[in-house]
Amino acid sequence: MGRGRVQLKRIENKINRQVTFSKRRSGLLKKANEISVLCDAEVALIVFSTKGKLFEYSTDACMDTILERYERQCSVEEEHGAADPESRGNWSLEHAKLKAKVEVLQKNQRHMMGEDLESFNVKELQNLEQQLDTSLKHIRSKKNQLLYASISELQRKEKALQEQNTVLGKKIKEKEHEMGRFDQQQQCNQAQNSHNQAQNSHNQAQNLQSQAQNLHSQAQNSHDQAQNSCNQAQNSPTFLLSQALPALTICTATYEPTATYVPTARPIGVQTVIPRWMLGLNQ
Repeated sequence: MGRGRVQLKRIENKINRQVTFSKRRSGLLKKANEISVLCDAEVALIVFSTKGKLFEYSTDACMDTILERYERQCSVEEEHGAADPESRGNWSLEHAKLKAKVEVLQKNQRHMMGEDLESFNVKELQNLEQQLDTSLKHIRSKKNQLLYASISELQRKEKALQEQNTVLGKKIKEKEHEMGRFDQQQQCNQAQNSHNQAQNSHNQAQNLQSQAQNLHSQAQNSHDQAQNSCNQAQNSPTFLLSQALPALTICTATYEPTATYVPTARPIGVQTVIPRWMLGLNQ
């Protein structure tokens, strides 16, 4: 079976329409290049997208040159057409038909707007009313379709936002949990540092106490050494001799140069603590 003929009509989906335009444009430019190369023809192609973007193609000749040639050819054809009375009459007849059609359409538009209804009878007004009702039904149907589509789109966006909100909530909870663990770790580190500082202070205090005990021991040793030295000095003969030094008081006689002077001698008083055997040696 052969493929069915595809019906050409406007693509309603905007994205699909844009994709089809890009594909067909590339194919059209390719075909223009092929016919130019194969048939040695001058080809000029001008395409405007729905957004007004220009796409053009021309053969080796410049686009301006081809357009000038086209304008000259059109001018020549118009001159030949003006010289033909039959052609001129056909154009006049076509113009009259189009003018009459425009007048009818404008009249119907005024009737639809409720204007120029004086010449209408009851039946004509009923027909007009039916037309308006049919138009209103189509309008309401189209409006409802657009509203349903808008509601569906809003519901889809709402669902997407709720999912994003859920994901963000999970991320926030994870972040808060991480921050809590980080704060707890910092507190543990601070407590450990404080404990280490207290331990160091305790160790320093113990060291100072040990140093104080050492100094006290050194002072005690120095005191004991001094006491021993003092005891040794007291027990030595030299110290005993120095403690038994005599204290002598010697009185001398006074002489007067007189004839009747009779010297009198006062006994020498001796106050000493020198041992008697030493006094006996001196005598």
